Amino acid sequence: MGLLFQLRYLLPAQLGLLLVFVFSGCSQPRSGPVERWIIGLVSYDTGAQSLDKYQNFKEYLGKQTHKIIELEPALNELQAVQQINNKTWSIVFAPPGLAAIAIAKNQYTPIFPLQGLNNLRSVIVVRDDSPSQAIADLANKVVALGQPGSAAGYYLPLYDLYGLTLQEIRFTPTPATILEWLSQGTVAAGALSEDEFRKYRYQFGTTKFRILRTSRPVPVGVVLVAPTVNLNEQEQIKATMSQATASIVEDAGYLPSAKVPDYTQFIKLVEKVRPLEAQVKKKPAVLEFNATNAAAVQPQ
Repeated sequence: MGLLFQLRYLLPAQLGLLLVFVFSGCSQPRSGPVERWIIGLVSYDTGAQSLDKYQNFKEYLGKQTHKIIELEPALNELQAVQQINNKTWSIVFAPPGLAAIAIAKNQYTPIFPLQGLNNLRSVIVVRDDSPSQAIADLANKVVALGQPGSAAGYYLPLYDLYGLTLQEIRFTPTPATILEWLSQGTVAAGALSEDEFRKYRYQFGTTKFRILRTSRPVPVGVVLVAPTVNLNEQEQIKATMSQATASIVEDAGYLPSAKVPDYTQFIKLVEKVRPLEAQVKKKPAVLEFNATNAAAVQPQ
């Protein structure tokens, strides 16, 4: 007997109850809240611009994974390290220094390399009229570094400055400020990436700069996934990012078909430098290890 035929013989009240039951059963809401993923990145002083170029990627990832996706730019590496240590960021577009910390100390998993230089290097820069001709000439002078977490601004220059006693180390949140301080004569030298030096070197009037030391190369940055994201969802993220359109990939700045770089040696370098962190804020800053561990970690 058909449903319509049966409905004809029901009382109005019974019919109303039946219809409420049928339609409420067909429209059950999904159980549980929608999961939220935060994408972290370092933007220095270009926060709004950084968010704009990741907007299409954010919308695409949210649609494909059925998650709420948020973008959170950090203004410098120090803020980013805090978010990584707290595992606040589910996905990170990480430059090399942050990547080393996240992989070695916080169990983040690299899934794609970022677009950029394959041989990223740090440079220690002085004014062209500086009397300093070698690293040793910076002894007892004021030197500017980037924030902890920066490969080019912090870890690599500390490695190259090992053995010196500096009058003071000053820290700046942005690479451009390094050159600004040099231009003003408030520091004797400063460290930033070779690429950033080329980008900003002509923005300070007639001041000319000179490279005093160029570091060894480090791996490119990587896209990382937090250990708080389960393995099935990690695979879903990888598949989704691999299948993104060329324009989305280009804007987000990763390489879906390239091999993830090996961070083993750079992580070792960071571990060698970290004992110096107890000295960097002291005046003077004595960049030496104690006698017990000096032989084990002294830069070659």
